[in-house]
Amino acid sequence: MPRRRTAKTLAQRIDLDYFKRLHPFRRWKFILSLALPLIAVVWVVATTITGHQRPYSAGPMSPAHAFVGKRCEVCHTSTAGFFLKHVDDDSCKSCHDGPVHQSRQMFTPACSSCHVEHQGSVQLAGVADRMCTQCHADLRTRDGHARYETAIGNFNTAHPEFAPVRSGKDPGTVKLDHEVHLKAGLKGPRGPVQMVCADCHRSPADARAWPYSAPQNQPVAAAAPDPLAPQPTRAYMSPVNYEKHCAACHLLNFDRRFAEPVPHKEPRVVHEFVVKKLSDYITAHPEAIRQVEVPVQRIPEVKIETRPARDAADWVSMRVAEAEQLLWKKTCKECHAVKFGATPLPEIPKAQIAVRWLPHSVFSHDPHRMLDCTACHAQAPKSKETADVLLPGIATCRQCHASQQTAPTDSAQARCFECHQYHDWTKQVPVNGRYTIPRLLKGM
Repeated sequence: MPRRRTAKTLAQRIDLDYFKRLHPFRRWKFILSLALPLIAVVWVVATTITGHQRPYSAGPMSPAHAFVGKRCEVCHTSTAGFFLKHVDDDSCKSCHDGPVHQSRQMFTPACSSCHVEHQGSVQLAGVADRMCTQCHADLRTRDGHARYETAIGNFNTAHPEFAPVRSGKDPGTVKLDHEVHLKAGLKGPRGPVQMVCADCHRSPADARAWPYSAPQNQPVAAAAPDPLAPQPTRAYMSPVNYEKHCAACHLLNFDRRFAEPVPHKEPRVVHEFVVKKLSDYITAHPEAIRQVEVPVQRIPEVKIETRPARDAADWVSMRVAEAEQLLWKKTCKECHAVKFGATPLPEIPKAQIAVRWLPHSVFSHDPHRMLDCTACHAQAPKSKETADVLLPGIATCRQCHASQQTAPTDSAQARCFECHQYHDWTKQVPVNGRYTIPRLLKGM
């Protein structure tokens, strides 16, 4: 008859006192469970007594604040003994007071909510896009009126076209045909030339001589730089200037007697210059009054009076009329819209050349130096009208830049802070430092 196995008989085989006997694994588990917490407590107590606060640090400081990396109390003000609270805005403003972005904004975020410390070698100004889009994805203001786009989520798909490109019109009044100036074999001051963009468009930091400037405008030997003067920048291009960029080709001569051209100024200054030069000439050469001159007919539709002058004043008046006919009807008219009204002198509108197209953003040409100018300003070589906006559109920027959420590994970043600033630094509040070097290095 087979033996029957029950649960009771099987349980009798189990040693119920096995846990009472020592075992190497259980012994070390018990020892470590007591030793490790004790070591941690001793370490914390020892570092607290010695004033070392590394146990409480969330990570290394950024380079901007590394000099106070061991003085937590500089930013974390004490509340009770050695317990420290989170950094508040007053701690930040004790060294630098950043003004708010807009007085009409709905709320002002805490400094530490955007500028996160203890992340290592990071740029504190490099805030995450979500800190910007928390307002700008659905922009609201205290008065209910927004001056800017109200729905911006990311650079890739939720960013509007640049405002000057949307407007589609350059406010400048100077007549300029880029296509003509960039064509091969253009007539230059010393023969045919091939102009390039850098002949007229350069940053203030570029100290090379201008190839088509007036002779008196060519740079001389460089003097020692003024240490108090602002350093030239490579971010934006200097505005086009007649004396630097145009004078060698577009001459302002007004009379064959004088090699000196008229100044590139408003009509009143030009008129006074012409009158003075001719008055001085006839004073030095009174015999010219009796000479009947046959002027060169440079403007077919303009009739030029030829008769003997009655006296010096009449001679000056005739020559001034001839010179100004040439200037107003031909020379100045090539580049400016000359308007005649009730006054004897014409009206010439201001050039209104845009220096900075995107005033609410930050841009620098310097990191883009590896690109050909027409890589971004593709419309320039074929532009014939001054009104053409040659600023690249956002689609051009998106070829290289992408938002951090969808950026491929080989693309340039397009985070909000790279082109836009939150604080209006023109309203920066000066602060008075409250620390001495010994207090920062040795203790408070």
